Amino acid sequence: MTALTLADSHLADYLAELADQRRASPHTVSNYRRDLEKLLAAASDVPLAGLQVHHIRRFVAQLHGQGLSGRSLARLLSAWRGFFHWLGGRGMVKANPCDGIRPPKSPRLLPKALSVDETARLLEAFEDDDPVQAARDLAMFELFYSSGLRLAELVALDSDVLDVVLREGEIRVLGKRAKARLVPVGSKARQALAAWATVRGELALPGEKALFVGVRGARIAPRMVEARLERRALQLGLPSHVHPHMLRHSFASHLLQSSGDLRAVQEMLGHASIASTQVYTHLDFQHLAKVYDAAHPRAKAKLGG
Repeated sequence: MTALTLADSHLADYLAELADQRRASPHTVSNYRRDLEKLLAAASDVPLAGLQVHHIRRFVAQLHGQGLSGRSLARLLSAWRGFFHWLGGRGMVKANPCDGIRPPKSPRLLPKALSVDETARLLEAFEDDDPVQAARDLAMFELFYSSGLRLAELVALDSDVLDVVLREGEIRVLGKRAKARLVPVGSKARQALAAWATVRGELALPGEKALFVGVRGARIAPRMVEARLERRALQLGLPSHVHPHMLRHSFASHLLQSSGDLRAVQEMLGHASIASTQVYTHLDFQHLAKVYDAAHPRAKAKLGG
């Protein structure tokens, strides 16, 4: 067996463990596979056990030169580091060549969020060539914004959650690393879900468990959710590239603007660390700065001068 096919075999075993034992989502496993395949391609004929720090530094520099951002390279290094740690635990490598290597820094980009008015326009009841799909889309979009769900969390929902949602106004979702959380569902989202529930049977196949289904009656694909949201945003003339995560960002920033409760927003988003949630304090400051510039007498005087 050549060095490359041996590496491929180790990669397959590692990804299988991620999926089966660590319960990583298919999306996460796919990302790891893509990142680790970049490592194998860069290594070429060099065996994994022969890779050293200077090799990894060169790979990172090459990828950075090809346009990969610091954030993307940080994710790559994390995947590579985890893989070598796994190999080391099985005696296949003596040291982790990724240890101590830091990616180049990139400017921190704030997540883009819709304004409250833009979100309200997006979630107005709308007509479509297919009223059943229109009811489904509105229920999905309302739930994104009402509860801050991730795309993977939304498409994974089963229809048996409807009774609890409509009765209790809350929904239990399974997030990253199979961590469950309970989040509230607002009245507008509950109304949209109730409307979808009345017509879901016209689209869903008999016995289909998924809450949201596509035109073929089976569980809707994430890419279809993205396409339907983008289509709706373009029809309204909203900013291009409106995507499900933008509704999650909008949920977080609008809730923080209203409540100021960073810890509550962290819990509802399912962030393991509050550091992940603190980015929304910058969004909140942007909002405050706009209010200041528009309303403060000194700001007006400065602009006028």
